Amino acid sequence: MGTPFDLTGRKALVTGGATGIGEGIALGLAAAGADIALTYRSHAPGDTIARIEALGRQAHAVQADFTGMDEGAAGEVVDFAAEALGGLDILVNNAGIIHREDSVEMPLEEWRRVLSVNLDSVWLLSQAAGRRMVPQGSGKIVIVASVLGSQGGLRVPAYASSKHAVIGLTKALCNEWAGTGVNVNAIAPGYTATDNTQALRDDPERAKALLERIPAGRFADPSEMAGAAVFLASDAGSYCHGSVVTVDGGWLAR
Repeated sequence: MGTPFDLTGRKALVTGGATGIGEGIALGLAAAGADIALTYRSHAPGDTIARIEALGRQAHAVQADFTGMDEGAAGEVVDFAAEALGGLDILVNNAGIIHREDSVEMPLEEWRRVLSVNLDSVWLLSQAAGRRMVPQGSGKIVIVASVLGSQGGLRVPAYASSKHAVIGLTKALCNEWAGTGVNVNAIAPGYTATDNTQALRDDPERAKALLERIPAGRFADPSEMAGAAVFLASDAGSYCHGSVVTVDGGWLAR
């Protein structure tokens, strides 16, 4: 008898799954038994695909740019995953970008670019997946938010706004879909060693200040987000609806 965390036979789409947190989650889902379709923008996904296949799972990738995504493009991504895998049980909305600049200087085009990727595409992909999951009476949608979904951060107004918004979206979709058998939840990562935090980690003063603020005393490894994703995507999280699982080394507790 398998554990409630067993994902054998499940079909998962992970956006931005070739690098960073997305790759960590994709590998974690695969290790738990899921077959994986992932999207990537510019980073070649070959190594991630090979690592998933080495676990004995199916792995497929499609290139996609979520800036300015419309309903048609979102539907194509979800259709690709469902057709390649033979169904869709799990959607992990991970793809996201960040822009750091003083708020009085930030152009409107940068605000719109961040919101387009971090919020609009999450809505459109969740809607497209929901159109499959609600009729089938099952499905797991996991949205990657951030600790900045509870805070304002510094010099990242669009990013913080987008992460507050996707937490609201998580709760709104939960209210509609929980009764249909579809779980919608979120993960709120803390500061993680990814491309999005490279500039912070390369700044000695900023890095020191952040590390002093994190009770765990270190940045997270992307792989450390996988456990929360597996939990929410598995039967172990069957009664989690609208939850935000924080994985932050204690950042929000400080």
